[in-house]
Amino acid sequence: MPQDRTQKIVVAGIMAAISVFLGLTRWGFIPWFAGASLTIMQVPVIIGAVLEGPIVGAVIGLIFGVFSLIQAAIAPNGPTDVIFTNPLISILPRLFIGPVAWLFWSWLKQWPVVGLVLSGIVGSMTNAVLVLGMIGLLRLAPWPLIGSIFLANSLAEAALSAILVWAVISAWWRIPMGKRKGANL
Repeated sequence: MPQDRTQKIVVAGIMAAISVFLGLTRWGFIPWFAGASLTIMQVPVIIGAVLEGPIVGAVIGLIFGVFSLIQAAIAPNGPTDVIFTNPLISILPRLFIGPVAWLFWSWLKQWPVVGLVLSGIVGSMTNAVLVLGMIGLLRLAPWPLIGSIFLANSLAEAALSAILVWAVISAWWRIPMGKRKGANL
């Protein structure tokens, strides 16, 4: 049992460190059209949840959210970053990414590739829907604009998350990713 707890702490620490690194270096944001960015900041949260469960996912999500709040307060990249100083936008939605992704993984783990891909999509969409929804509920942006942002960014982010979650965890668990000629597995 202690080894299991140690493994959870190590995975949570590594994934949280990756989240912070992605945020600090801005590598967690991929330039997209019209000056927008696609984020992959949710990917370590999803990976941690799939590997070690919903609590680990929530802890990594909390660290991602707190880092997002701090980053928006002390080093904003644009005028809209100020809205992420509100913990209802920067922290609360991120707490749900890992547990929701883990839930889908737990339902679909008998089909690892499908389970990983859908966990990546659902985890990413949880982030997008809850963050954008909170922005709308707090009336910080009009709903038509929020819908446009969702269509322009969130669908691409979900696809990117699915690919990254599948690739990283498949490599971690050594899940065969296709037919290999001459390979003795």
